[in-house]
Amino acid sequence: MAIGPTGPDLEEPTPPRRRGPLRTVVVHIERTLGAGILVLLPIGVTVLVFKFFFDLLDPLLQEPALHRMIKTLADRYEMPMPKVAIIDTAIPNAFATGRNPKNALVAVTTGIQQRLSERELQAVIGHELAHVANRDMRVLAIANFLVTLTSFLMTMLFWNMLFGGMGGRRSNGGGGIMMVYLVTIVVYFIGQLLVLALTRYREYGADHTGAEISGDPGALADALEKISGTVAKIPDKDLRKLQTANAFLIIPAALKGQGSMNLFSTHPPLQERIKRLRELEQRMRYGLR
Repeated sequence: MAIGPTGPDLEEPTPPRRRGPLRTVVVHIERTLGAGILVLLPIGVTVLVFKFFFDLLDPLLQEPALHRMIKTLADRYEMPMPKVAIIDTAIPNAFATGRNPKNALVAVTTGIQQRLSERELQAVIGHELAHVANRDMRVLAIANFLVTLTSFLMTMLFWNMLFGGMGGRRSNGGGGIMMVYLVTIVVYFIGQLLVLALTRYREYGADHTGAEISGDPGALADALEKISGTVAKIPDKDLRKLQTANAFLIIPAALKGQGSMNLFSTHPPLQERIKRLRELEQRMRYGLR
């Protein structure tokens, strides 16, 4: 995809052009390619969702205070400053991507900035930085790689049975292929459940690490309650725009009646997250972790 000029003006020098927020996201993805194509896929889907459904704003120009907040939190946890993007949508949410802290991006929506206090927003950003510090994107990419291999094998076996194999003979080894095919279906299904369980586990970890980064688990609990209450009032047609990126959001964009307390959710139950954060707040108040 061509994005703007690719070289300097040969006739007269011009000052370097500052990257816009969308180009910042795209360059971030290009650098992430070093982690493998399966790392690119979830990030790419996330970015495409926001590119086609929302406007990306320039945080350096429009939200210097947000930049300073993220820089302060990153310095507090001795992390490199991530790239920052602001998404112009009323849906209150945030997400982070990056295979490691040196190649990270944190994005927040204008909706979450409007609805949260500075203390709550800082706690949410701490949560997103925790995903980067814990290398959750890399972990989930590796887990999804194994599931994708199983899916590929399952597809190949299906077409092999459908057309009788390379030699066109259906009778030779047909029973064995069918058995292997059934096993791959079971492995694929179990693999999907394990990946979803892993995302829920990593979400708990991000809550805990994020509370350490911000130093305020109670603010994160308050933010989760406030965001969930707002998301419940957003029309389904708007929530569908975010569902592709659910695994990377602080609160899943679940449609009405779907809920999150099931095996197929990318996030743990909200009330359980809030309960653990309140307990962590009490422990930190007395110098415990």
